[in-house]
Amino acid sequence: MELHIKNMVSNRCKLIVKSELEKLGLHYASIKLGVAEIADDTPPEKITLLDFSLKKSGLSLIEDKKSMLVEKIKNVIIELVHYSEDQIKVNFSDYLSGKLNYDYTYLANLFSEHQGTTIEHYFLHHKIERVKELLIYGELNITEIAYRLHYSSVAHLSNQFKKITGLTPSHYKNLRVKKRIPLEKV
Repeated sequence: MELHIKNMVSNRCKLIVKSELEKLGLHYASIKLGVAEIADDTPPEKITLLDFSLKKSGLSLIEDKKSMLVEKIKNVIIELVHYSEDQIKVNFSDYLSGKLNYDYTYLANLFSEHQGTTIEHYFLHHKIERVKELLIYGELNITEIAYRLHYSSVAHLSNQFKKITGLTPSHYKNLRVKKRIPLEKV
């Protein structure tokens, strides 16, 4: 049985889900971003207890099919931006459609309806949060960050960064207090 989990956006979230499953004595086959695979014969009471315990950590189970699909869209974007260095070979809309086996127009309309923003804005905001993270680490310069996140140029990255944050990447890097948004809040 697949359990779809809202706001499961990081490895830390996967550890929380794993811990809660183990506390309840539930056996799992796999835990991925947004999904935990458990035994089909799990009693409904244990599922309810799991949902209650996950809510304490800002996570929750999803049962609505459309909400599940919206979470899958988010997880594909998060996986692509934060956990993959591979450059996609097709445009983003084709990539997303291929990953989820739905028409992009349907996905875009559903996402906008549920989230109040477009897939493109969501994707862009995650890219900017990743840029912030890489700037804070200080291991890469802005040119290397632009290359890693597949921007066409440093100027393109800088323009998008300034449009979203109001700061240039170099000004952001020099701030004493660097404000980042948690992934589940983007």
